[in-house]
Amino acid sequence: MLILAGLGNPGPQYADNRHNFGAMAVDAIADRWRFGAERKRFSSLAREGEIPLPQVLSAEGPAGGAVRALILKPQTFYNESGRAVGEALKFFKLRPADVVAFYDEIDLAPGRFRMKTGGGAAGNNGIRSITAHIGPDFRRARLGSGHPGHKDRVMGHVLSDFHKVELPWVKQLLEACAEAAPLLAAGEDERYQAEVLRLAPAAKLDPRAGSGAK
Repeated sequence: MLILAGLGNPGPQYADNRHNFGAMAVDAIADRWRFGAERKRFSSLAREGEIPLPQVLSAEGPAGGAVRALILKPQTFYNESGRAVGEALKFFKLRPADVVAFYDEIDLAPGRFRMKTGGGAAGNNGIRSITAHIGPDFRRARLGSGHPGHKDRVMGHVLSDFHKVELPWVKQLLEACAEAAPLLAAGEDERYQAEVLRLAPAAKLDPRAGSGAK
């Protein structure tokens, strides 16, 4: 089983913020693979379903299967995301490696995407909170949202909505994360990253170069 945690802040006033990019991504995955209805669980809005595994060829022909997954959108506010993730992990008796946290990354250019496992929080308080509750060895799906250029502008940047001109690449990246999810379910994070970037190509720009284009 996988826990796919999409970081963000609760409430309609935050729904389209850059800081809710992770929550948007897990919503896209749940919609694409027809997860069940959303309900309140583990201090989160949760949906359960299955993600099919990529087909492999065997002597008997194509073989696949599916991985059960729980979508979590913590309702504890971004900086306390770890409380919700920790509750779910303990309930299902899972390992940190069974958690994938989707979140906005200001140190990646707009539209870029990177997977990693473990490591530090790099100033992200949501990731720091998850680490405090379950340790650092969980998987991270980082969605590039660009940097405002100066640290004093970061808070206003992440709590602002995406600009209209950005919406095409935002939509493309969300759809790519959802479409490629079978690779994520199979634990093939490098292939998942490559497939997301193939489906939603974005230039390797300086994240401080602006967020209005790829």
